[in-house]
Amino acid sequence: MGQAETTATGADFIIRPPTMDDLQGVLAVIVASDIEELGHPDYTEEDLRGDWQGHDLEQDAWVAVTPAGEIAGYAIVSERAHVRIDGDSYVHPAHRGRGLEGRLLDAIEKRARQHVPLAPPDARVVLNHHAASTAAATGRLLGGRGYAVVRHHWRMAIELDEPPPAPAWPEGIAARAFVPGGDDRAVYDAVQDAFQDMWGHVPPSFEDWRAFMLGRDDFDPTLWTLARDGDDLAGVALCYHFPDMGWVRTLAVRRPWRGRGLGLALLRHTFGEFYRRGERTVALGVDAESPTGATRLYRRAGMRPTLQFDQYQKELRPGRG
Repeated sequence: MGQAETTATGADFIIRPPTMDDLQGVLAVIVASDIEELGHPDYTEEDLRGDWQGHDLEQDAWVAVTPAGEIAGYAIVSERAHVRIDGDSYVHPAHRGRGLEGRLLDAIEKRARQHVPLAPPDARVVLNHHAASTAAATGRLLGGRGYAVVRHHWRMAIELDEPPPAPAWPEGIAARAFVPGGDDRAVYDAVQDAFQDMWGHVPPSFEDWRAFMLGRDDFDPTLWTLARDGDDLAGVALCYHFPDMGWVRTLAVRRPWRGRGLGLALLRHTFGEFYRRGERTVALGVDAESPTGATRLYRRAGMRPTLQFDQYQKELRPGRG
């Protein structure tokens, strides 16, 4: 690393929108940040490509470049209906503590405030930023900028040392794999119906959901399980392969079918499918205070918390009425 890089201050970095040519440099920053804070990589190239899909990178994302041309930081903003804005930022460990974190947060907040006039007039508008519970410096920065921790999220995982128990499907339930092009809308509708009970949930558009979930190179319809009760879609488990583990991105059971063991059956079916494919760890993310009792279900299935992420929030506009 050259002298210009080792002595660069926050003001010395160039902040600009990323291009696809920056993808590997941005990924390197995120992976280095994960290793520093979590002890291992927690993000893939496919994740990054998926995050960029549907974003206007000219307006919604930024890279920080050193005087020597190295990507040292990255930030991105997502929004739901202009009322929930989510920002994420990363600074390579070699460049932390020089003011770059604040500059990236400035970019996030400036873009977030551009959404406020576009929100419904009576709606509360908030800006969220997530950070690993181990990222103490990020927490201090956010706290000093008026953010407060409003929620904790867990990574929960199970180690499959032996074949998991077979699922016990509730009476009348039949499970099958997802059919691309035929099940897209029904699955989207079922997920949004089930997730209406989630804290802070703002539904994405069908187009954005489909692009993010089905437009990925790692999308495998045989890892998406649909539980049907006659003509009704009662629940789904939408899964992917993640480095060294199976990942349950979405587990959703609609209200009329809760309390009958369907969630546990979907999990055990998923565990069995991953085990047959050679995966010995299966994980998912969950609201630690889930109002639907999801954490209790996951514990019954044998999963345990392995990581915690904190959700910081700043109110940009209070709700009216």
